[in-house]
Amino acid sequence: MKKQIFAIVLLFGLLVSCEKVVKPVHDIKVIFDESLSDTLLDGRLLLMLSTDDSDEPRFQINDGLNTQIIFGVNVNDWAPNTPITIDASVFGYPYSSLKEIPPGEYNVQALLNVYETFNLATGQTVKLPMDNGEGQQWQRSPGNLYSTPFKIRIASNGIQNVSVTLDQEIPPIEEPKDTEWIKHIKVKSEKLSEFWGRDTYLGAHVLLPKGFDEHPEAKYPLMVFHGHFPSDFGGFRTTPPDPKMKPEFSERFNLEGYNVIEQQEAYDFYKRWNEPDFPRFIIIEIQHPTPYYDDSYAVNSASQGPYGDAITYELIPEIEKQFRGMGEGWSRFLYGGSTGGWEALAVQVNYPEEYNGCFAACPDPIDFRAYALTNIYDDENAYYYPSAHKKLEVPSHRNYLGQIQSTLRQGNHLELVLGDKSRSGQQWDIWEATYSPQGDDGYPVRIWDKKTGKINHKVAEYWKENFDLRHILERDWDKLGDNLKGKIHIYCGDMDNYYLNNAVYLMEDFLESTTEPYYEGEVLYGDRAEHCWNGDPELPNAITRLRYNSMYVPKIMERIATSAPEGADLTSWRYE
Repeated sequence: MKKQIFAIVLLFGLLVSCEKVVKPVHDIKVIFDESLSDTLLDGRLLLMLSTDDSDEPRFQINDGLNTQIIFGVNVNDWAPNTPITIDASVFGYPYSSLKEIPPGEYNVQALLNVYETFNLATGQTVKLPMDNGEGQQWQRSPGNLYSTPFKIRIASNGIQNVSVTLDQEIPPIEEPKDTEWIKHIKVKSEKLSEFWGRDTYLGAHVLLPKGFDEHPEAKYPLMVFHGHFPSDFGGFRTTPPDPKMKPEFSERFNLEGYNVIEQQEAYDFYKRWNEPDFPRFIIIEIQHPTPYYDDSYAVNSASQGPYGDAITYELIPEIEKQFRGMGEGWSRFLYGGSTGGWEALAVQVNYPEEYNGCFAACPDPIDFRAYALTNIYDDENAYYYPSAHKKLEVPSHRNYLGQIQSTLRQGNHLELVLGDKSRSGQQWDIWEATYSPQGDDGYPVRIWDKKTGKINHKVAEYWKENFDLRHILERDWDKLGDNLKGKIHIYCGDMDNYYLNNAVYLMEDFLESTTEPYYEGEVLYGDRAEHCWNGDPELPNAITRLRYNSMYVPKIMERIATSAPEGADLTSWRYE
């Protein structure tokens, strides 16, 4: 009997021992080649796996249904040829851990989003990814290191003996060159340089009017087209579409040959710009990326600095000086869509006398009671609807039929993989970087816990008093109303992909309630129109989004006719 018991115990021990031997291992080691850098590096190390051979994994990470797989970890003082291990404890998206990835064949690639050190005027030191001329695109940012993709197989026993070497560096981007029509300007901002502790510049692409050189006596009104980082002035082309260009299908708009349509619209705008009766304006697109995003949101904020003041009081006056702008508030107008729509309205509200009208299309949330589908003041959790027995996630993206492509939790988890402390360079993080107070560590304070979605209502109150545009207008209408009368125009599709129409409804309720003065603007909606509908009820988004620079001109001219001060120059810029 004792021998039998001994044999059973021995067999059990052997089974346990064998189980330990075959326990799955999930880790991938990453190094960077000393030929790329012989200094210690800081940044966010990203590891990507893909089952799609159509492109490199770094270009296949997104918030949609076709995303591939990514994991991220901070590195500090990383030395050449020193391995960093991505193991099962590292947070990922859409799988939270390497051990969740199904067995199969994958393309693997790693990339280091390099961080630089900033000694802020507020006294804190932070590490952030500097924009390098690409508009905060980590996949393409010059100076970032990445590896050549190769295939690996994930087996039932995990991932073993895989090493990835960062052996390439993204090259610098060539700056655009001046043409007869388009000029480029960079201005050192003293305000921003002081905040960031280093020389900081603002840029702009300037479209000149017809006859600019032939009419030195003329001074021009200014149109400011706000939006995401522009590599050059877009939508302007002096020649017809390239006949050799192969037509491409647009999945977003379900249109064949959309690239040809874009070139045709750009050429048509050039022709309109030269018509005898077209008003002569200056149009600018601003470059103001920050270490947090491709765009500063054009306002002063605790963690990004005084971009609103820098743009309004440093950049724009310099542009008007160099290119003969009027230089007066009645002659400046703002427009844009999405991010640019929010900016157009926010800048008009923050600087009511410096601009004479805004045209805000599909603006980012302008009432935080409808921060997409979240009420940051009343809701306890951003990711889930309240329920005693059911866990239902809050959507974040839909199509015009209401079909869901992503949820708020998923999008925020992707951002958390790309960078902690609001450093992902993505949408929810830039709102946080813009609207939040600055924490003791120098980074923005979270509006909600990035993993769980629990809302910080103290931070929400800060957002309310400083950046909730509807609340600010209602709170301060007795001070702002006279300077904003006739200046606010808002447009949004009622099936906006990001639910931005919900906040517009709330803003409209307030604007229509105004008295002494009544706001005298307009709020319009596009029936079943998606992001980013901008006010034309006759044509689809695919076309009107290419016509921003001309579609508001009649309204601007009407505004000038009714609001220009006595003695204003209404003639020097109206030549044929």
